[in-house]
Order: sequence, then structure tokens, then C-alpha cells
Amino acid sequence: MTADLIAVVLLLAVTAYACAGGTDYGAGFWDLTAGGTERGRRPRWLIDHAMAPVWEVNNVWLIFVLVIMWTGFPVLFQTVFSAMWLPLALAAVGMVLRGAGFALRKPAQRLAGRRLYGAVFAVASVITPFFLGAAVGGVASERVTPGTEASADVWTSPTSLVFGLVAIATTAFLGAVFLTGDARRFDAPDLVGYFRRRALSSLAVLTVLAVVTGSVTHQDAPYVWHGLTHGLGLLFVIVAGAAALATAWLLRRTPGTWVRVTAVAVVASAVIAWGMAQRPYLLPTSLTVADAAGAPSTLTWLAVVTLVALVVVAPAVVLLYWLDTHGELEELTDSDLRGGSGTGGDGAVGDS
Repeated sequence: MTADLIAVVLLLAVTAYACAGGTDYGAGFWDLTAGGTERGRRPRWLIDHAMAPVWEVNNVWLIFVLVIMWTGFPVLFQTVFSAMWLPLALAAVGMVLRGAGFALRKPAQRLAGRRLYGAVFAVASVITPFFLGAAVGGVASERVTPGTEASADVWTSPTSLVFGLVAIATTAFLGAVFLTGDARRFDAPDLVGYFRRRALSSLAVLTVLAVVTGSVTHQDAPYVWHGLTHGLGLLFVIVAGAAALATAWLLRRTPGTWVRVTAVAVVASAVIAWGMAQRPYLLPTSLTVADAAGAPSTLTWLAVVTLVALVVVAPAVVLLYWLDTHGELEELTDSDLRGGSGTGGDGAVGDS
């Protein structure tokens, strides 16, 4: 029972990272495709301002996933990271380069430096979700079993490749939806339509890829395909489809808070559908939740620590998102700093 509970927590943590981290990766995708310096100036300005307060905190969910995996399901952790060390290592390198590029491009003094760091950020934002999706596809296609040796065949199957493309399309969709709302928040009406069109187009691409994924998994990942077309897996697939229709309808109207909710529901439902489709396996047909679970005492303490972490971390994350969406985390401008210089004291801020 405890192992099943921890498995559910693991799935929810993966879902949270797919939604929160995926939004940031999607912003990087649109940064990459924004065009040249002049054409892409406005979209990149919005991306910088929208991401700055929250992009680091979204990786909390990834750390949560890793901790649960190696503590609660050590056999799963060992098997996955041994068999697919290369795509996971490339994804990790992409995360590092992406963070460095985003952090360094804004303070860079020279145009060439800003372009270089911006390119690193944008390209890494596409590469990282692809390799993460390819790794998930390797698991879904039953190519990863205890004792599997690392090889290209494990993560270059049709399922892996289509999952990688789905991951990119998913992040692009989330990023465009959230940037549409951010354009309204930053009073940039020209960018509302800009990102609304990209949100609709990426949703269309994602829909096509979902159909392709169904065809590919039918042949290449039969256990997962059966799970997606029966029981709880099918239920969440239907929920994802309904949320996609609602998102498209809301995008064609005046985008507001609800379009973000429905967009997140699309992605969250799809991830949960995949998890339900694999039941009772963590590695389809070869490693069940019970077989992969750690010692009962370890799982019990992991459940306690997880509860404490959620009580401590979740309210803080919610508060951060609330402050961000209500414009409370805006950077101080030069005029703000100069305005504080007239208050007296030991030295003016504007003179520093």
C-alpha cells in the first residue's frame, strides 16, 4: 500500500514538472523561433520578463522526482539511469546550458554575447525536452528492463522519437498559452495575438502528434497502448481531449486565467494517462511497483518526508506564482532606483 502511494506521488511530481518546467521550455522554443534581432525583439522581451521570477523554482519538481526515484524505487532508478544514461546526460547538460544562457544573456554588455547566450538558452530549451521524452518512450516501449545495457536501440525506437517530438510540441503549447496571458499582463496587445496564434498552431500540431503516437504505440508499445484505450488510461485521455477543445475555444476568445487552467489540464491529464496505462508496472511487463519498491521502513519515512515537504514547499510555490501573476515581482527600473535617492540617509541608491 505504501509503495502504491509513493508511486502515485512520483507520477504527480512528474506531472508537476511536465506542466511547470514545460512552460519554461516552451518559452525557450518561441525564443528560438522568434526571428532575427529586430523581428524577435518584442517576443524575447516578453519571454525575459515573464520567466525571470519563476524559472528556477520550476526545477524543484525535477529534484523531487529524482529523490523519490532513488529513495523509493532504487531498482527503477538504477535500471533507467544505466540503460539510458546518454539521453538523460544530454538532457542534464541541456538544463545546465539553458539556465546559464538565460541567466547570462541579459547582463551581457556586448551584442555578440547576448546573441550567443540567447542561442544557447533557446537551443537547449528544445534539446532537453526531446531527450527527456525519448527516455520516457524507451520505458513505454518495453525496451528498458532490469539488466538492460545502455545502447542506442533503447532510446531511438519509433516510440522514443515520437515521444520526444510530443514533448517539444507540448512545451511549445504551454509556453505560448502562458505567454499570451503574460502579454496581457504586461500591456502588450500586439503580443497577445502573436502568441495566441502560436498557441493554436502548436495545439494543432500536438493533436496530430497525439494521433501519430496512438498509431506508433499500437505497434511498438502494445501494453501502454492497451492501457491508453481502456480503463483509467482512456478516461484521462478523454479528459485531455476535452481540455484541448476547451483551450482552443478559450484562445479564440479573450484569453484569461481559465485558458491556462485548461492548458495545464491537457498536459497533466496526458501524463497521468500514461502513468495509468502502465499500471501495475513502473517498467511495462518487467518491473512492478511492488518489485521495485525499497524497504518498507524507507517507504514509510519517505511518505512522511514527502508530506512535510508538500506542507512547506507547496504554499511557498503557490505564493510565488500568485505574486508573479499579480505583478508583485517586477524588477526595479532605473527610474525606481533614482526615485529612492531623495529619501535621505547615508547614501542615495541612485548614486551607487
